[in-house]
Amino acid sequence: MKSSTFVMVHVGQSTESQRNLEHGIETLSWGFPEHKPEYDHARPQFAVLATGASPRVQLEAWLQRTATLYLFQVRQGFYAGESWHWPDEEAERRLKYPLRFGIEPLAKLDDVPLGPDGPLTEAGSDAIRRSGTDRGMGKIVQMPAQHLLELAGIPIDPEDPEAVPLDKSPGFTAEQVEGKKKPQRRRRGAGYISDPKKRKAIELHAEELATAHYEQQGWTVEKLGKPYDLRCTRGAEERHVEVKGTTGAATSVELTINEVLHARDKDNTVDLYVVSDIKIDTSTDPYTPTGGTISHYPDWEPADEDLRPRKYEYRLPQTTG
Repeated sequence: MKSSTFVMVHVGQSTESQRNLEHGIETLSWGFPEHKPEYDHARPQFAVLATGASPRVQLEAWLQRTATLYLFQVRQGFYAGESWHWPDEEAERRLKYPLRFGIEPLAKLDDVPLGPDGPLTEAGSDAIRRSGTDRGMGKIVQMPAQHLLELAGIPIDPEDPEAVPLDKSPGFTAEQVEGKKKPQRRRRGAGYISDPKKRKAIELHAEELATAHYEQQGWTVEKLGKPYDLRCTRGAEERHVEVKGTTGAATSVELTINEVLHARDKDNTVDLYVVSDIKIDTSTDPYTPTGGTISHYPDWEPADEDLRPRKYEYRLPQTTG
C-alpha cells in the first residue's frame, strides 16, 4: 500500500487553541511557532489535526483512546508567513506562528480509535501524541492515506492517493469544531475575516497589486467589481480578471456560481489573481495593508474536481389548488 507524507498535529482543549483551530479551518491555514529540521525536505500531502485526547500518557495508554480527527489535504507546503493571522497574533500584535502551510478540509472523523482498530499506523498515532507534548509542533510521518480516506467515504485511486477529488469529499466548517456551544453561521473561504474594515483593506490591496501587474504588461485596466473584478484591454485583446486576497495561505478561494459560469464561458478569457499572506496594520485608520505573495493563473477555468458546492438553490414543488 503506497505511503503518503502526513503532518500530524495535536490541538489542545484550551479556549485559545480551539479558537485558533476554528480560525485555521475558516481561513485554510495552519502554523507552528518555529521551524524544525524535520520540516526541511518534507512535502506533506495530508495533515491531521487531532483533539479530544490528552497526550500526556504513555504510548500504551494512548493507543487505548479515541480522538476527533480533522483530515486535510495540504495544498501549500511550508512557508515563512509574515502577516498576523490568528486571533492571538492579532491580540498580541506579534507573529507567533511564522512557519505555515495551507490546508483544505476533507473530513471530520469523530471517536476514531488511536490504536490498531483505527485507520492510523502506530507511528502516525504516536506522532499525534508527541505533538501534544511539544507545544503542538507538527510531526512528520509516512503512512498510507487509504484507510483514513475510506473512513471518510472519499473515493481514492490506490496508485495515486494524493489525487483527492474535492467535489467528492464531505468537507467541514469551523461550526463543527468539537465543543462549540453556540454555533454561528459563518462563511468559509481563503482568508475570510469577520472584520469588514479588514476585509475591505485586503480586497483593495489585492486589486491594486493586480492592477499594477496588468498595467506594467501594457494593459488598460478598468475596475468593475461584478460580474468580475478587472476588465483589461490591450488593442483588440480583452481579458477579465478575478482577484482574491487573504492573510493566510494560498489554498482555495470562495467563488460565486456567477464567477464559475463566467470563467467557464468560452467567449471569455479569464485570469485568477490571488494575493496571500497580506500584512494588515489595524492601528491606523483606515487599516494599512502591505506585502503579499502572488499566485497568478492565466486562462483560468475551474474544473469540477476542484469545486465543492457550499449551498444549493432549491426549486419548491408546485402546489395545486
